[in-house]
Amino acid sequence: MTTPPAAPIAIAALDRPGLDRHLDALAELLRACVHGGASVGFILPFDIDQARAFWLGEVAPALAAGRRVALVATWAGEVAGTVQLDLDSWPNQAHRAEVAKLLVHPRHRRSGIGRRLMQQVEAHAAAAGRRLLTLDTAGDAAERLYASLGYQCAGRIPGYARDPIEDRLDATTIMFKWLPAGATALRA
Repeated sequence: MTTPPAAPIAIAALDRPGLDRHLDALAELLRACVHGGASVGFILPFDIDQARAFWLGEVAPALAAGRRVALVATWAGEVAGTVQLDLDSWPNQAHRAEVAKLLVHPRHRRSGIGRRLMQQVEAHAAAAGRRLLTLDTAGDAAERLYASLGYQCAGRIPGYARDPIEDRLDATTIMFKWLPAGATALRA
């Protein structure tokens, strides 16, 4: 277990220059998480070039179009985590957004970085007028983190995605959270 950081955790929204500046560290973060068993869309073998291609081919265009927010957490100057907020929704779903790819480097887990990233992504969602957040998760530790932040389980889907390392299908848990202003304004 990692102890809480002595240096402050800094969290910033990525723009294209920031993505370019942190590209190698973000690619290494994604590669390390996938190799550590994170179910975030990729399977082994997964190399650093594939990780870079994800950031450049998927994230960069969505950032440029304003369809996604990507946050990066640094700890003592090192990229330690990231999370994304997908704002690309249909007109009848403009009140919601999807939280995606919460990644904390394995050497920085259990240090509060994931919690801080989630708190910041919620603030970005509220600022964008989004009041309902959804996400899916395949890990017990992540599910406990989300539940501790007020996310509720909507259901579990068996055989949802291939395990990143082993040749098997894993379940996913769909979770949601109403942000305070949304819970009052949209349900009343």
